[in-house]
Amino acid sequence: MVTVQARPGEWLVVHGRVTDAPERVGQIVEVPHPDGSPPYVVRWVGDEHTSVVFPGPDAGVVAEQPHGTSFHGST
Repeated sequence: MVTVQARPGEWLVVHGRVTDAPERVGQIVEVPHPDGSPPYVVRWVGDEHTSVVFPGPDAGVVAEQPHGTSFHGST
């Protein structure tokens, strides 16, 4: 089992579960565990809704904002 690790300011990308489903992208704004393990507080691109997320196998963490996303929030 691969464990996702993240830091505030990184990006969570959740891939669509079905063909042609869009990815969901959000900026990680809080990581409560010092080892970077989930859950994460994520501010989602688009609606800028904030939620607590425990990423599944269809998600990954990237350091840079994914291309094609528009987000004006801050950490």
